[in-house]
Amino acid sequence: MVDDVLTIRVGHSPDPDDAFMFHALTQGLIDTPGRKYEHVLVDIDTLNQEAQQGHFEVSAVSIHSYPKISKEYALMNCGASMGEGYGPILISNREMTIEDAKSRVIAVPGKSTSSYLSLVLALGDVQVKEVPFDRIQPGVLSGEYDAGVIIHEGQLTWSNEGAFMIINLGVWWNSTTGLPLPLGGNVVRRDLGEETCKKISNDIKMSIEYSLSNPELALQDAIKWGRGIDEDTNEEFVRMYVNDRTIDYGREGREAVRLFLERGQEVGLVRSTFDARGMEFIGAEEQ
Repeated sequence: MVDDVLTIRVGHSPDPDDAFMFHALTQGLIDTPGRKYEHVLVDIDTLNQEAQQGHFEVSAVSIHSYPKISKEYALMNCGASMGEGYGPILISNREMTIEDAKSRVIAVPGKSTSSYLSLVLALGDVQVKEVPFDRIQPGVLSGEYDAGVIIHEGQLTWSNEGAFMIINLGVWWNSTTGLPLPLGGNVVRRDLGEETCKKISNDIKMSIEYSLSNPELALQDAIKWGRGIDEDTNEEFVRMYVNDRTIDYGREGREAVRLFLERGQEVGLVRSTFDARGMEFIGAEEQ
């Protein structure tokens, strides 16, 4: 800390929804007395690994990876990326049944991601290959991979590129549980102290609220990270993952997180000692 100003490094993904969410913070549009934010753009699988080292004061992480870092980081009640009846999609370059896919090698954007956990919950134990998220769709279309799980704006562009959907994991989860699919969240390092953690969480909540109330400039910022998408697709994708649920998980959203991690424990992909029912959400009026 220099001159009583705390510098907070925020690690988040180079994609439109995170850019939209953090727009007000990156542009200095909200007042954060005593706190200065620096933003570092890193893909989600790398963020999950970095969080295990405590690298950033604040980070976006996959919900699947949270139990590994729960002693060092607290999960905020804002910043959720949830699929409300949509989510990561398993695609191929030809028509393929779920049973066919189970016997193929599936490209995934990292075993630490929520998309990987949701894939295993839906299909069971499958053979996978970890591939950078932005190389999965091109790799599937070229035949390099038999099938792949796509995230980010690929969820909207896959059909235009000639891919075939095998299963929408968000639809599957919602039809199975009646809940949204929890994908990503924001965490804050506990060693900053409880009071500071709450202030940081509130700063991020204000940033989200600012962008939702003033979307035009935030969308212009967001589209820079959309990998060639047009304005309509950019806005559609952003509003899929930045909405009222992002401001506050809500009781249903918090239950979805707990159930998702409990299901992960059942298949051995979440540590058995993690207490999902005892989870705390920083900034939530009720837990």
